[in-house]
Amino acid sequence: MADPVVASHLSLVLKAPPTISSPSHSLPQQHSKPMASSLNSAASLRLFASSSSSSSSAAARLSLRSTSLSFSSSLKSLAFSPLSRHKRGSAVSMSSTGVFSSVASPKCAASDPDQLKSAREDIKELLKSKFCHPILVRLGWHDAGTYNKNIEEWPRRGGANGSLRFEVELKHAANAGLVNALNLIQHIKDKYSGVTYADLFQLASATAIEEAGGPKIPMKYGRVDVSGPNECPEEGRLPAAGPPSPADHLREVFYRMGLNDKEIVALSGAHTLGRSRPERSGWGKPETKYTCNVNVGVLDLVAMVVPVTASKDLSRIFVLELQKDGPGAPGGQSWTVQWLKFDNSYFKDIKAKRDEDLLVLPTDAVLFEDPSFKVYAEKYAEDQETFFKDYAEAHAKLSNLGAKFNPPED
Repeated sequence: MADPVVASHLSLVLKAPPTISSPSHSLPQQHSKPMASSLNSAASLRLFASSSSSSSSAAARLSLRSTSLSFSSSLKSLAFSPLSRHKRGSAVSMSSTGVFSSVASPKCAASDPDQLKSAREDIKELLKSKFCHPILVRLGWHDAGTYNKNIEEWPRRGGANGSLRFEVELKHAANAGLVNALNLIQHIKDKYSGVTYADLFQLASATAIEEAGGPKIPMKYGRVDVSGPNECPEEGRLPAAGPPSPADHLREVFYRMGLNDKEIVALSGAHTLGRSRPERSGWGKPETKYTCNVNVGVLDLVAMVVPVTASKDLSRIFVLELQKDGPGAPGGQSWTVQWLKFDNSYFKDIKAKRDEDLLVLPTDAVLFEDPSFKVYAEKYAEDQETFFKDYAEAHAKLSNLGAKFNPPED
């Protein structure tokens, strides 16, 4: 006999309003249910749960009716083709204006506040249609993460200065695939010339965290762009996934940035988003049951319903069913089941060690092995509120590393 509580909550029809499109050169329209916008108005989702009296575990099934999903074609566009042409040493790929800018933004003073606000809204619309939260987070991180506190001179010290838009830096092994992120946001840069690349990268990263359900990041803006590829940092400043001594490596890299053990662990928690692709990083499986055919647009709809009424195992069953026939850019191995939802699952899943389809890199595992790291990892696995607080502070600090602000900081 079906559990009446589970059945009453999961026998639902979730209907979405008409999808709102946003032209690339107009201000985005707003609507009150951003998660539901991923479903076409003709689509409905029925969730059913049943359980047997002979078993304590619930079995779940679902059927998708009229599964016309408005974002199928746009999600598939994330499988980018190789670059067809570029300007040697500066431009990386074609954009709506021709190429990524090979010079600094026309306005290198503090980015225009009104344009920043509008750019943020356009980024939010981009996230709703492309579900590119992980790669935008990575873009901001990798632009800032080259900072060396032991070098005073700007821009030789590295950091958040927009240098990642140049081919010479994009070719660094740690930045494999990030040209896709630039392709995604270049039309926003074209539209808002009063926003520097350095600010845009950090704005996109913070917005992606917040829109995935994470904490609000206390950001500041006014970063100045470097002007050419000759000002890019040398390769080797970003962390590796599988060094011989993971704890020593993490400390070497992050201490060089001026970060501490708590900040290392907190920032590692952002791996709750995204996947690792072996063709880019050399790590992870080509695909798993969580990434084999990804219907990302409805994961959060399930998350809103299932955890209220059922176990985590039942939640996972629903996620797997939703992913079977959905559109998207399949492949890779994720650290968490719902890899577009920012929460503390990363720490919980590493600690549990129960799912071989979830990725655990040597630099992930060491968070529960090193005595100092473990104090924070254990805390974050148990207390999401504390994790969110510490993460927001660490992300904000990272986003400012090495940046030259105009007007100058006090």
